[in-house]
Parts: sequence; C-alpha cells; structure tokens
Amino acid sequence: MQDHMIERIQQNPNFQALVKKKSSLSWLLSIIMLVIYYGFILVVAFSPATLGQSLSGGVTSVGIPVGVMIILSAFVLTGIYVRRANTEFDQLTRAVVEDAKQC
Repeated sequence: MQDHMIERIQQNPNFQALVKKKSSLSWLLSIIMLVIYYGFILVVAFSPATLGQSLSGGVTSVGIPVGVMIILSAFVLTGIYVRRANTEFDQLTRAVVEDAKQC
C-alpha cells in the first residue's frame, strides 16, 4: 500500500470514528471483565468463607454459581463486542474501503 493512500485513509473521518469507537468499547469491556475477575480474586483472598458457604445445606457452595457467572460474563461481553463489530463497525469499515477505492 502506498504511503499517500495510508495517510488518506487515516485522515478519513469514518476511519477515525471506527478507531475511536472500537478502542473505547474494547477498553470498556476489558475494564468490566477485569473488575469482575479481580473482584472475585479479592473476595477469595479476603473473605473465603463467603464463597464457601453452602447454598442449601448441601455440597454446592456459593462459589460455584459465582464462578459460573464469571465465565458467562466473559461470553456475554464477547457477544456484545461481536454484535457491535458485525453491525456498526462493519458499516464504518465498508465506508472507509469505499472511500479508499474511489481515489
């Protein structure tokens, strides 16, 4: 790819919007996942009895559904990103590609 074409794409408002939206969403979802995960680790470190309590007097403790919810939250956050990527981000990408082809 030629340098002037790369520079023109980088100056494209659609490209700049795409980069801004993708990076802000990526950071937001990453921070959410880190808060969930490290919150769990802090509970394990400072209050292990909380997660060790039995749910119904049986073998299953509170920690098991909490752990499952952490895993499911990763899938949900990934789904949110994929949905945005397949709709909004793909439209912006198409606009950038079309603008690049015209010149």
